[in-house]
Parts: sequence; structure tokens; C-alpha cells
Amino acid sequence: MHLIFLELIAGGAAGGFAKTSVAPLERTKILLQTRTEFRSLGVCQSLKKLFKHEGVRGFYKGNGASVVRIVPYAALHYMTYEQYRCWILNNYSALGSGPHIDLLAGAAAGGTAVLCTYPLDLARTKLAYQVVNTRGNFNYGMKGAQSQIVYKGIRDVLSSVYREGGLRGLYRGVGPTLTGILPYAGLKFYIYEELKTRVPEEYEKSIVTRLSCGALAGLFGQTLTYPLDVVRRQMQVENLQPSGQGGVRYKNTLEGLTYIVRNQGWKKLFSGLSINYIKIVPSVAIGFTAYDTMKAWLHVPPHQKSSQ
Repeated sequence: MHLIFLELIAGGAAGGFAKTSVAPLERTKILLQTRTEFRSLGVCQSLKKLFKHEGVRGFYKGNGASVVRIVPYAALHYMTYEQYRCWILNNYSALGSGPHIDLLAGAAAGGTAVLCTYPLDLARTKLAYQVVNTRGNFNYGMKGAQSQIVYKGIRDVLSSVYREGGLRGLYRGVGPTLTGILPYAGLKFYIYEELKTRVPEEYEKSIVTRLSCGALAGLFGQTLTYPLDVVRRQMQVENLQPSGQGGVRYKNTLEGLTYIVRNQGWKKLFSGLSINYIKIVPSVAIGFTAYDTMKAWLHVPPHQKSSQ
């Protein structure tokens, strides 16, 4: 039990640190995925536009909800990964102990963490979607944005959504989230652990090595599952989009993917991917590195090495 508690602390700290470090890029990515007036802009122009309207604080809108979500999410994700991995190794010896165990444990851990913290992710997206003009009378294609602001904070989002749609409303978009997180989380842990086995032993504890392995793990994992993230974001903000901008409601993940391709073009499935590359590399790299470092500081023993 003591070990589980230390793993929760290490995972939570790693998640909060990594998420805050890339908050401006995360906010911009959500706007690229969901707001019409941002879709034609590149990363730099979107950041400039956001700064002009909301200043530096605008870069971190929704980050409070994001950190509130990511700390328990990351804590559960890393801790359950370790626990699932040990459980599989101890109870299913026929599966061996190669990197595929990291794939299975990572996927199961990702699903568990998502189900436990999804309403906070919903709140984060809704808050990040809202753009308020706090820097003067700049319109910049955002007329009417002020009238669309309906949420004041995390508690306001959760209570409003629950009143409107109950528990189902709080889990709106969880389908594509789970569909995406299972392979993504599995691949992330698999690639990270596999890459570490390829590193000479004397460099295994190097910060640069961990950062590099983590960056590549996030890069490959995110590319394969990114379209599902776009569907999830659009489902999460459906009730905030004006009817003139096509306030369609997707019944499921497949319908969402089909509708986006047919009406917005297949490129929309990768809207914001460039900024996600910029974000995911430092985010996953910092997350894995911070987790391994925190485990070392807390004297958490490393898990059993995978045999090749």
C-alpha cells in the first residue's frame, strides 16, 4: 500500500508539471480543433490572436481544470500501469515478459484513468473553447463570442452539464476518448520501455536519454490516434457552437469521423496536429522523465525488466 501511494505521488507530480509546461500549446490546439475562426490560422498566428484578445492569462485558460484533471489522471495512469503490469506478469506467465506486457498494461491503465477523470477533461475543453475579448475592441472574426460564454469555472461547468444531461452528459465524448486512449496509452508505454532496452546500460539513467525516449513514444503514439482526439473535442463543445456553424450532434465515434470527413474534409481530422507535435514531444518527454526521477527520489524500486 505504501508503494502504491508513492507511485501515485510520483505520477501526479509528473503529470501536473508536464501539462503546465505546454499549456499555451494545448489551449491553441483545442481552438484549432473546434473554432471556425481559428481553422485557417497557423500555430503562430493563433497564438498571436489569442494574446491580442486575452493576454498572457489567455494562454492558461482551462489549465486549472487541466491540472486538476491531470494530477489524478497521471497518478492513476502511472500507478495502475505498474499494478496491471505486475498482475499480468504474476498471473499470466504464459504471455512471457516482453515489451508486449507494457502495451497491455499501458492500455488498461489508460482506460482506467480516463473513466475516473473524464468529467474534468470535459470541463477543461469547455473552458478552453471560450474566448473572451479582454484586451479591447478587437473583433478578428470573433463577433458574438462574448454572448457564448456560459461557464465561469470547473464547478460551474460540471454542475451545468449535469443539470442538462445527467451522468451521460458528463461523459459526452468518452467513446472516442477510450477508443483513442487504449492504443495510445499502450503504445506510449510500449515504445518508451522498448526504446530504453536499446540504450546502453551506462546511459539508461541519463535525463537526455529519458527525454528522447519519451518524446519518440509520444510522437508515434499520438500520430496514430489523433483523429479520435478531434472527434472527442468536437463532441465536447457541441452545445457551445452556434447553430449557424453546424451544431451537429454525433451519436458515436464512427459517425463523428464520417461526418467530419464528408463535411469538413479529411484534413480536419488532423487539424492542430502540427501544434500537437510541438506539444506532445516535450509533454510526454517531461512526463516520463519526471516520473522516473520522482520514483528515484521517493526510492520506489524499478519494475522487473522485460526479457527479450
